Amino acid sequence: MVASNLANADTVAGPDGQAYKARQVVFQTQLMGEVGAAGVRVSTVQEDQTQGRRVHDPKHPGADAEGYVTYSNVNPVEEMVNMISASRSYQNNVEVMNTAKSLLLKTLQMGQ
Repeated sequence: MVASNLANADTVAGPDGQAYKARQVVFQTQLMGEVGAAGVRVSTVQEDQTQGRRVHDPKHPGADAEGYVTYSNVNPVEEMVNMISASRSYQNNVEVMNTAKSLLLKTLQMGQ
């Protein structure tokens, strides 16, 4: 979603007159197996309903009758923060899995 939002950050209203709306993913906790381990799954994808930026540019081919061009409501700074946060979360989860694997291997070696 972050990549899609960033790709459409400076787009204007399409042929239908509607500008691109930023999309956000909503996650939900999901139990996995009988051990009580938990994971996440995508619950829904929601569109941000805030109004997009309007710029007065009567010469623009996408301008409305009043001369305004409506751009998407994507905030590139916010999307970059979301992307960095997702990347760091992924890195942390990989580190936790590697540590758990290492501890399990050491436990097995102790039993030999």
